[in-house]
Amino acid sequence: MKLVILAEKPSQAKAYADAFSVKSRQKTHIELNPCSTFPNGAIITWGIGHLVELKEPKEYRKDWGSWKLDTLPILPSKYEHKVSSDKKVQFHYIKQLFNDPAVTTILNACDCDREGSNIFYSIYNMTGAKNKTIKRLWINSLEVDVVRKGFHNLQDNKKDLLLYYEAKTRQISDWLVGMNGSRLYTLLLQQKGFSESLSIGRVQSPTVYLIYQRQKEIENFISTPFYEIEGNFTAQHGTYKGKAKMKSDKKEEVEQLLFKHHIKDQNDGLVKSMTKKEKRAKSPKLHALSTLQAVANKKWKYSPANVLKAAQALYEKKLVTYPRTDTQFITGNEFAYLANNIERYQQIAGVSFPIFSKRPSKRYVDSSKVQEHHAIVPTKNIPTESKLQGLSMQERNIYFEILKTTLAMFHSDYIYEETKVITDVSGLEFHTTGNTEISKGWKELFTDLKNEKIDRKKEVIQVIPKLTNGEKVLAAVKMIEGMTTPPKPYTEGQLIGMMKTCGKAVENEEEMEILQEVEGLGTEATRSGIIETIKKHGYIAVNKNIVTVTKKGEILCQAIEGNLLSSPSMTAKWEAYLRKIGNGEGSPERFIENIGKFIKKLLEDVPGQINGVALEQNITHSGKPIAHCPSCENGKISPWKTYYRCSEHANGCKQTFPGQMLGKKLSEKNIKDLCTKGQTGIIMGMKSKAGKKFNATLKLEGGKITFVF
Repeated sequence: MKLVILAEKPSQAKAYADAFSVKSRQKTHIELNPCSTFPNGAIITWGIGHLVELKEPKEYRKDWGSWKLDTLPILPSKYEHKVSSDKKVQFHYIKQLFNDPAVTTILNACDCDREGSNIFYSIYNMTGAKNKTIKRLWINSLEVDVVRKGFHNLQDNKKDLLLYYEAKTRQISDWLVGMNGSRLYTLLLQQKGFSESLSIGRVQSPTVYLIYQRQKEIENFISTPFYEIEGNFTAQHGTYKGKAKMKSDKKEEVEQLLFKHHIKDQNDGLVKSMTKKEKRAKSPKLHALSTLQAVANKKWKYSPANVLKAAQALYEKKLVTYPRTDTQFITGNEFAYLANNIERYQQIAGVSFPIFSKRPSKRYVDSSKVQEHHAIVPTKNIPTESKLQGLSMQERNIYFEILKTTLAMFHSDYIYEETKVITDVSGLEFHTTGNTEISKGWKELFTDLKNEKIDRKKEVIQVIPKLTNGEKVLAAVKMIEGMTTPPKPYTEGQLIGMMKTCGKAVENEEEMEILQEVEGLGTEATRSGIIETIKKHGYIAVNKNIVTVTKKGEILCQAIEGNLLSSPSMTAKWEAYLRKIGNGEGSPERFIENIGKFIKKLLEDVPGQINGVALEQNITHSGKPIAHCPSCENGKISPWKTYYRCSEHANGCKQTFPGQMLGKKLSEKNIKDLCTKGQTGIIMGMKSKAGKKFNATLKLEGGKITFVF
């Protein structure tokens, strides 16, 4: 009897194979020799991400291929799948393997999350395989010993199936909202003269709207003055500053207070009280994906998507644990191996400090708060210097951030002395706070300049001279004027936090509680992808890490304003029910049925809402037609902002051409040649992902560009 293991991608399959004895390696699979874990050997095969995807609307009904209002709603009675055209060879091998009568057991070894369950069962169901025993591999690291232990302790597929139902229901509902909403809004806005197409999404649309709201707050903010009272004090051993607990937008109120206490420019004062207290700050909690993304964006301006990409690469290189995690806690098992390897980790990090404690603290170690995955920590696999040198700069920075945050758990507290002084001037109290560092503790691990700046902004840094209670001081008092400042625009790293905490923007208390429970918009694993999607659709722009909503994004937000698509409330209700499905308490059929009702309500309400929208801006294409569309043959290809596309886009033609390819700008002549001749002349100096330059001709095949070297 054969045992088959399905990994999500080739790199994952290789990591599994590394833990056992390999008999042979083929293009489609790896065969393992018999061993204690697999007495009859095993075959590891793999997907290439999503081998199987939902069919396009036109594959259900011909009239759904055109973007027309009278063909809406798009609500198939049954949802069908197809094999991605470029992955058919791999799928056919898996299908043959899964249907082999000698194969009795199949192991789902895809990523340990909902999407991994979705990928596995979508492929399994598409193969038509029946009556197989399915087991689930669930691990948090690709290290050899963890992989072996995982295969020794396989789970049944009960929870796995529920996660699949949840992920599949989410996928179908997102497909329905996207297909119907995008067409509905695009076609209605085009009737008002808007010439682009819009992409509508259950999560992406409210995300754009939250950014838009912040932008409007900033634009509409009116700065107003406020007034405070500041004292500059000269004591026997030095000077210090303090403020009265008075802040008003009325200048006369502050002047009256000064007059009431007979305070002039120069006054006598005395130190009414001075207290000193030792304070301790514990090291940061361990990283979840979102905290890692936020810190990396602050330090190095890395986008959330690039942080996930680097963390995933480190996971596949067996250097860190599973990155798509939403918890900041580990269990006693992880703590034990981290404590045992602490000296080796110090060596890799180039630091040396006495271990404060090897006893687990509930701040970091709490099994009750670890569900599917634990926090991101280094694995037992200590990298050699050559392996570290082989990492990209981003991977290296992310690895050391994870490593040092973990090391900080074993370091001593940051200790400082907080001094609070109350200075009395004619009965008016002035308050002063200052901190004096006693022991740097864990902070010595984070000595890079940028990090120091981030930390110091949060602290009140004032060196207070030696003072005694009752000491007389000379007080120079003045009223100071400040101006209120608008909220700051989001940085790209802050978008992750904004999506997690958007419950604050919801007024309904019940909905706010649900949103907080499901942690806002999207999931830990999907938020960075959502941000990339709204960037790709041209709704937001990121310049020097600052996020702004584009004109196209503003039109989207004006169109959906007041609708559930602009509010996190809808996501709150949806996510709560999706979670029920994952727990076996909800019905996928009922959920999809309600999505259908929601879409029908959109079709009723949106036309009237759009009629009331006065579009502030319009976006038109930037150039004249270049050539007839080679795909639909009805439209014409024209240049747009950053790419070229067919004029029949609104009617379903998806022919586009990039404005740039591998570092070279594609000219209008290049595009014309592709449309009329099927290929360009030789384009010089294109650059591969590895940075190597090459020359090639571009050829148009089936609407897609290929290279002729």
